[in-house]
Amino acid sequence: MDESGRQKDDGLSDTARDLQGANRYLGAVWKFTGGLLVGCLAGYFVDRGLHTSPWGLLALGVAGAVGGFWLLTRELAQLEKKT
Repeated sequence: MDESGRQKDDGLSDTARDLQGANRYLGAVWKFTGGLLVGCLAGYFVDRGLHTSPWGLLALGVAGAVGGFWLLTRELAQLEKKT
C-alpha cells in the first residue's frame, strides 16, 4: 500500500519494493568502495613499476578513500534533497 492507503499494482512484493528503495543508498556506498579500490589498485601498480613499495599504495589508497568519501557524501546529499 502507498501513503494514501491504496494497493500498488506493480506486481512487486513488499520485499522487492524495499530493495528498490535501498538500491539508491547501495549505489552511494559502492561509489566509496569503488574509489578506494581504484586508488589501491593504482597504488599497487605504481609500486610495482617504480619499486616504491609501500608508499604508492598508501598514498593512492588514501587518495582513493578521500575521493570515494567525497563521492559518497555528495550522493547522500543529493538523495536527501530528493526525499
